Amino acid sequence: MRRNAVLFVTISVLSGFGSSAMSLVAGIWILDLTGSPSRAALAGLCVYAPTLAGPWIGALIDRVPRRPLVIAANLTLAAALPTLLAVRGPDQIWLIFAVATAYGVSYVLIDAGENALLPAAVPADRLGDVNGWRSSAQEGMKLVAPLAGAGLYAWQGGHLVALVSAAVPVVVAALYAALRLTAPPAGPAPADHPRGVRTGLTALLGRRMLRTCVLLAAAAIAMSGFTTAAGFAIVTDELGLPSTFLGVLVSAQGGGSIVAGAVVGRLIARQEPLAVAAAGTALFAASCLVRCLPWWPAVLAASVAAGAGLVLALVAAVTAVQTQTPDALLGRVAATANTVMFGPITLAIPLGAAAVGWGARPPLVLAAMACLGACALAYRAATSPIAARA
Repeated sequence: MRRNAVLFVTISVLSGFGSSAMSLVAGIWILDLTGSPSRAALAGLCVYAPTLAGPWIGALIDRVPRRPLVIAANLTLAAALPTLLAVRGPDQIWLIFAVATAYGVSYVLIDAGENALLPAAVPADRLGDVNGWRSSAQEGMKLVAPLAGAGLYAWQGGHLVALVSAAVPVVVAALYAALRLTAPPAGPAPADHPRGVRTGLTALLGRRMLRTCVLLAAAAIAMSGFTTAAGFAIVTDELGLPSTFLGVLVSAQGGGSIVAGAVVGRLIARQEPLAVAAAGTALFAASCLVRCLPWWPAVLAASVAAGAGLVLALVAAVTAVQTQTPDALLGRVAATANTVMFGPITLAIPLGAAAVGWGARPPLVLAAMACLGACALAYRAATSPIAARA
């Protein structure tokens, strides 16, 4: 188990570094070539849009051997990145968009495939720990990789970043090949295994703990997007601080995520994932309310709490997927869960930007109410005799 855990955490470190660095540089590169912030923002849309295709991509994971599939996905990404060496001017920015889309598809495919592989590599009682360590590694790279990527870009331009990023998935593919997999424990197999893409959603909604954990995480993640613009407004308009203070808050949130990732496994071992997911969502709600205070140390503390709450909710949901899903459906359910958790953020961000027209604090209060409402519904579902049998 220890060997596989180290491999998975190393994979998270390397993948997080390569993807975070390239995702930032793609936008900077397009901005420098075109002078258009809107075109630069489209690179981020290309990365996140494939999340909406999660159920279809997840169906592929359940139909082919999973380890060869994630290895092939990494090697394909490694082959796609050097095409960016052909980018010389605005006429070639379509290549950057194409590679950003390839990153987005690979995120969905590899993340769902890795979640499906983990139960075959790690004992069930240690999944929470390993998921937490992976989350800490990924969050740590979000702090380091953008700075490194921006530094490499400033030094030698986007071509060097593309080559460095291309080397990462090759190493990651080798690490996947080095995993020692065992037959996963038998899950509660359903009566039949239909092959349609709706199967993942049906299986996700069919188990009380699973669906509730995923919906709690979805609420917290969506509200994190809804409050993005409000966070900007709190810093610049309400506190009168320079916009660079946002970097301090991002780092503080990353720090909270790292700490939560280190302890979430032990929390899940002591309490069921549902309790941890609810606690994380409630903690994020509290962070929204604390950010309303007109005092920058409170806003800083709220950022730490927000990072911790999001990780608690997300890791609990992922662990529930891995432990509550039959192996034959794990790829579809994992990918569908990712769509449910991360898809709504694409709508929440623009809605939150519009809501700032009422002021910085109302969106934060609305987000807190939404998260606390989700927790109340989860408690009601958990204590309902009818729901408890689902």
